[in-house]
Amino acid sequence: MTAQALPEIANVDRRTFDNEIRPAGRPVVLRQVGRDWPAVQAAQRSAEEGVAYLQRFSHGEPVAAILGEPSIGGRFFYNDDLTGMNFVRGQTPLDPFLARLLRDRDRSEPFAMAVQSVPLPTLLPGFAEANATDLVAPDVVPRIWLGNAIRVATHYDLMENIGVVVMGRRRFTLFPPDQVANLYMGPLELTPAGTPVSLVDPDAPDLTRFPRFADAAKVAQTATLAPGDAIYIPFHWWHAVESLDPVNAFVNYWWNAAPAELGNPYDALLHALLAIAPLPADQRDAFRAVFDHLVFRGQSDPTAHLPDAAKGVLGPIDATTAARIRATLRDGLARP
Repeated sequence: MTAQALPEIANVDRRTFDNEIRPAGRPVVLRQVGRDWPAVQAAQRSAEEGVAYLQRFSHGEPVAAILGEPSIGGRFFYNDDLTGMNFVRGQTPLDPFLARLLRDRDRSEPFAMAVQSVPLPTLLPGFAEANATDLVAPDVVPRIWLGNAIRVATHYDLMENIGVVVMGRRRFTLFPPDQVANLYMGPLELTPAGTPVSLVDPDAPDLTRFPRFADAAKVAQTATLAPGDAIYIPFHWWHAVESLDPVNAFVNYWWNAAPAELGNPYDALLHALLAIAPLPADQRDAFRAVFDHLVFRGQSDPTAHLPDAAKGVLGPIDATTAARIRATLRDGLARP
């Protein structure tokens, strides 16, 4: 697949990020955001120094890890019939995990290994303070990802995301949210890491089985990041991630600007699958018009003709209104 190159910007500051990059709603490579991080500088000298730097902050408590047989070629994914995964989950102290990465780096067919999305203050106390960025709010908790040369299937996050490469190189391939129908989403109930993934391997797409992926490929964007480089991924943008080196580390920052009292949109999706998707086509069409007008508000304000006191749940959602909606939903879901 030939993809367009992601746009890049160097020497980005918080003002540029908040006032120009985020409002544009497009992914962008942020070159050398972490160039001054001690962790990045250690990793650039050697993998051994990079690992030794991480171990300065580690402790003996076990951490969740995943392991795949050499036969999966580093691609964490489903098994052949989509009834389970092609990897296993377990627990390990961090230091032996890191030592195994170093030991296996010259093997042609190593086990695929990863520690994924662990809060840095939990796994490496003190690391975040020594390796920080001012591009995000101070209350955003950074997470760390460690592993060897692995591939993560195309997926989306219900967050905005800045990720900084610490050790090794990473290649990102991104697709806009509107490509969902062309990416052939896997099961919703069974996912590798919580959010749905695309069944298409972007490195070797089977266009006989997944013909619409050809349209997604036309708008795909890609970038390869070196240590110190970062990427901004807006809300719900699909992305596949490939770690290109046998020892790698990545720190990311997730946040969502939506008010905390709001409901989870994924819950609404599940409810719609229960209540709307099975309806006859004419009824689905009617609800599509209702949702477009009341929820997505594409053409007009559905409350413009109402006085503020009469807007109810169609007006601004505050904590009181959110609690009332939740109570109504609980009562409705409890009915047979």
